[in-house]
Amino acid sequence: MKAQSDMDVPLIIAGPIVRRLTDTRLVLWLATAVLPEGRLQLQADQGQFEESYSLDSDCMESVQAGKRLWINLIDIVPGQPFPQDQAISYDLQLKDARGQTQTLATLLPHLLYESAKSPAFTVHSRVGNLLHGSCRKPHYPSEDSLVTADSLMQEVLRKGEKGPAMLVMSGDQIYADDVAGPMLHIIHQVIELLGLPDEKIAGTGLSGSEELYSSEFCFYQREHLLPSTRSDEAMWEQVFGGARKPIFTADGAHNHLITLSEVMAMYLLVWSPGLWQQLELQGAKIAPQFAARYDEELVHIKKFSEGLHQVQRLMAHLPVYMIFDDHDVTDDWNLTRGWEEAAYGHPFSRRIIGNALAGYWMFQGWGNDPEAFSEQILPATRTFFSQLDGKVQDNLIDCLLEHQGWQYTVPTVPKLVVLDTRTRRWRSESSSARPSGLMDWEALSEAQQELIGEESVLLVSPAPIFGVKLIEAIQRIFTFFGKALTVDAENWMAHPGSANVILNIFRHPKTPRHFVILSGDVHYSFVYDVMIRFRRGGPRIWQITCSGLKNEFPPTLLKWLDRINRALYGRWSPLNWFTKRRRMWIAPRGVIGDAGRQLMGHSGIGRIWLDESGQPNKIRVYTGTAGAIGFRTSNRVIRKAARQDS
Repeated sequence: MKAQSDMDVPLIIAGPIVRRLTDTRLVLWLATAVLPEGRLQLQADQGQFEESYSLDSDCMESVQAGKRLWINLIDIVPGQPFPQDQAISYDLQLKDARGQTQTLATLLPHLLYESAKSPAFTVHSRVGNLLHGSCRKPHYPSEDSLVTADSLMQEVLRKGEKGPAMLVMSGDQIYADDVAGPMLHIIHQVIELLGLPDEKIAGTGLSGSEELYSSEFCFYQREHLLPSTRSDEAMWEQVFGGARKPIFTADGAHNHLITLSEVMAMYLLVWSPGLWQQLELQGAKIAPQFAARYDEELVHIKKFSEGLHQVQRLMAHLPVYMIFDDHDVTDDWNLTRGWEEAAYGHPFSRRIIGNALAGYWMFQGWGNDPEAFSEQILPATRTFFSQLDGKVQDNLIDCLLEHQGWQYTVPTVPKLVVLDTRTRRWRSESSSARPSGLMDWEALSEAQQELIGEESVLLVSPAPIFGVKLIEAIQRIFTFFGKALTVDAENWMAHPGSANVILNIFRHPKTPRHFVILSGDVHYSFVYDVMIRFRRGGPRIWQITCSGLKNEFPPTLLKWLDRINRALYGRWSPLNWFTKRRRMWIAPRGVIGDAGRQLMGHSGIGRIWLDESGQPNKIRVYTGTAGAIGFRTSNRVIRKAARQDS
């Protein structure tokens, strides 16, 4: 590795990322090598607005997460509302190690689109169109759709068109449980370069993180580092019930992130190119049997890193709203009551889950809704990093696991309502092996209160509320035989309580007239038009699923599932009346240019255009290889909607 000093680390390591944005608030996230000193300058392109803010405690909260890593949240309430529907340029004027002031144009010139002098954001009076996606695995062999989105943004600006109002990322922004060997190798270099903290690990034979990183089992064999139970049975067998994809023993999970420093380094590496030039991808101590796999992954990791300049640029211009799904923490996270009882009952697995959740809040959750974390989690995080004590770290993890404010809303038009479908689950009382409901009654009731009185809403559910019936039927069969973990039986209809409540919310007389549901998770894309049967004036619902940004469902298997699903659950099939959604009229949209097909499997990013009433009038998935792919609206959907509205 190259010689290290403070000068090796760029002043801005990652970001700036535009997070929460309204006409009365701007939240920027960025990671820096030192505590930022300087100013934030804001100016409307048309000269109607200009303000400047000193980066002090009045408008910035910071956490020192390493010797050369500060996580910062700049939170601005302007003296007058931001002008809407016009670009507002912003610049961070920061002092470098020599005391000289540097601008974003000098620090990060690749952030600028064409002739711009600084990055810019736009506060949209109404969400006319947006981007959304999920599931971004760095070493998956497909194009990075965030790079595709940046190219799209550049083209929109060149043509002077109305750009997307936001980017919604609905889960699996990182894969903490599926890490390439080369990525893990450079993660450890980042830990050393930034002076990220060492960690003592309770409940295992390891003395701490240093022993983990130097262990012969560190790469591709981390399952061997797990402790054994009293019966000398491997811990994962007890904790994860022999699932097909347990925490450390899945085909792609042998490099599962363990320490908080590993999680933090992972985030920095997937969002920014800032550290990559300091790192060396070769030189990892890999066992000979894994050398070919390492070399294959290395090809994909190199290509992934080459697009990060564009990813950083995109996220500096669009407000980005995020929510976790399982891979942000670990596969099958909280899937069943038995999983939870075992995983949280062992100090080692509890620490692994807690570390991933701590990384999520610092890098994702904090910017979504800063107030939700100010009273307990922010002080507990600062206390941990100042003391670096195992008990203090466990206290932070306790706060994170007990927190019930991961869901959030944004007062856009239409209103954005983002659901937490992971931590407030409706646990099965009949069997610890049965899937939990994605949200419990209390969480669903709180969500309903956010919906009442709205004409239309954008509802973010990481897992589709209305999924593919054939796949849900397969999951139900496996669940019947006690194998819910084997097929990831996580869908809204898998638990009768949560299924009935969410469907009743749609049927409530005060519910919004238009629901646009944005989902991911499944690694394919589809669109459903949904209406309530035998009712006029009821809500119209669009289930729009786009997944993944850099991941795909096995194409041959997807093709056959699509065909069989259409055959078994077609328009007139009696099987539809045996589903929990029988009171709903659901019409899948076909893929344009692919006759009959309803499921699209390419990696891509979704873009949706909304009319004045909040109804989607165009839906596209932009792929890096197949161009823009659309979904057609059938005539029967148009006729059904006309009858319902009449």
